[in-house]
Amino acid sequence: MSSPGGAVVGKLVGFGRVLRRSGVEVGPGRLADALRGLDAVDLTDRVQVYHALRCTLVSRHDDIPPFDAAFADFWERAPVEAPPDSVDAASAQAAPADAGEPGQDEAEEDPLAAAVYSPAELLRRRDFAAMTPDELRAVRGMIARLARVQPMRRSRRLEPARPPGVLDPRRTLRGALRTQGVPLERAWRRPKNVPRKLVFLCDVSGSMEPYARALVMFLQAMTTAGRRVEAFAFGTRLTRLTPHLAGRDPAAALARAGAAMPDWGGGTRIGESLATYNRGPGRALTRGAVVVIVSDGWERGDLAQLDRELERIARAAHALVWVNPLKGHDGFEPVAGGMRTALRHADVFLPGHNVAALEELAAVLRAVD
Repeated sequence: MSSPGGAVVGKLVGFGRVLRRSGVEVGPGRLADALRGLDAVDLTDRVQVYHALRCTLVSRHDDIPPFDAAFADFWERAPVEAPPDSVDAASAQAAPADAGEPGQDEAEEDPLAAAVYSPAELLRRRDFAAMTPDELRAVRGMIARLARVQPMRRSRRLEPARPPGVLDPRRTLRGALRTQGVPLERAWRRPKNVPRKLVFLCDVSGSMEPYARALVMFLQAMTTAGRRVEAFAFGTRLTRLTPHLAGRDPAAALARAGAAMPDWGGGTRIGESLATYNRGPGRALTRGAVVVIVSDGWERGDLAQLDRELERIARAAHALVWVNPLKGHDGFEPVAGGMRTALRHADVFLPGHNVAALEELAAVLRAVD
């Protein structure tokens, strides 16, 4: 059974064919813009859909009449005749297609639909809160690929390398034994890159519940794919999730993680949870690590305590990244007291409402050195 997103993609590709036969220049770039425009409007509102398509597919004033005719005929099935110039253009374009082999037009269009407008692209932009359980399962593969990214750091240990670098006297002298003690070839070393510690602290309170399942899925993929990755969840208390997220079965790992979090969907005590982290595992984990806090900042506890604990993390960590799924919504303003406090300490502030936002987070982690 095809998904609703796949149906929209198919209809849009078909509408593009109709527009091209009407003389309107519609290429892959404009169809991609139209797809993003439809993702941002209410598909049940005729006016919103019309203007989203017209703004993205029409670039000339002369194209408006054939666009209106094609829109009414294709989307509303109204018997509206196209203007004469549109009919001539359609005939001019149809003649080469008729002269060629049957099915040539479909053969040219199908790769476009498969390569540019796949249902995966729609899921990539869809808000996690609006996803069905089937769609969440469908994005597991995308999330798993993102989880392969891990921040790196330069170690004090050295590894063999090509010049220029640091001279390796031991290997150089060992090689000189083959040339009667004359070091004709010098050996070099360079600092070795190793994974940097990565710590995730994910809010699973009631206000974050629409996003918590997808984000915990991301944590499961990160802890499975990378070394030196630790995951914690907090609502009214702090829970270490790393041992519960182990294994290759995401469904089983999520079930274990859910059973280990009694405060899932409850209140929010960010400051108290971070204090528990700083007094416990954070003493060994935070220094030199990249700390990622995923929360909407709705703090119900003491803001002064939250400020102190965030300052302590920011002082010891290599980088503090704050991810707020609400940042991806239009008109977002950091009005919550906890969010305003967090912005004073965070090095990077990112959205986290869909797969595209997680790709942005992965890019930030990749850039950390």
